Amino acid sequence: MSQTELILLQRVEHLGQMGDLVRVKPGYARNFLLPQGKALRANAQNRQRFETERAQLEAQNLKRREEAERLAERMHGLTVVIIRQAGDSGSLYGSVSTRDIALAATAAGLTVNRNQVILAHPIKLLGLTEARIALHPEVSIPLTVNVARSEEEAERQARGEAISQEEDEYVLETEAETDELVGEEAPAEVAPQN
Repeated sequence: MSQTELILLQRVEHLGQMGDLVRVKPGYARNFLLPQGKALRANAQNRQRFETERAQLEAQNLKRREEAERLAERMHGLTVVIIRQAGDSGSLYGSVSTRDIALAATAAGLTVNRNQVILAHPIKLLGLTEARIALHPEVSIPLTVNVARSEEEAERQARGEAISQEEDEYVLETEAETDELVGEEAPAEVAPQN
């Protein structure tokens, strides 16, 4: 199995820090690391170029990280609401993607693109889900994604009061039965005979 040797120009999660020499599969290098400017091929010319620019790259990285940390402090605890159609069991018709979350976060005041949103798994159910937004390779903030059918349901979920559709139907049936009993006339009492 062939591998490509690269010099990392920034920290890459699960791979290494700036300046590390790493070996990766050619497709990962060709399709992700090289086009996004996260690495250089590790040949003699690029190694020399990296060493001459290292101080400048580290200074730029430090400045971007400090800006990301300030932004993370301001936006910590951010929650976004996404309204979607769903079935009775709470399963969404489709799913909530990283693009949907990025648009909702941008509407909430944090400009991000979908590549910065990190989801453990696709969101396919109503409710609260945790995601992360990577502001910098070394700085990320938690984000709560509140997926609901309506704004009212989203508010109930945020307060922790959300009840499932089955419980909602049970409450309505119970109220209807109570209304029927109250509306019926009580049987006339039979007077005791002497």
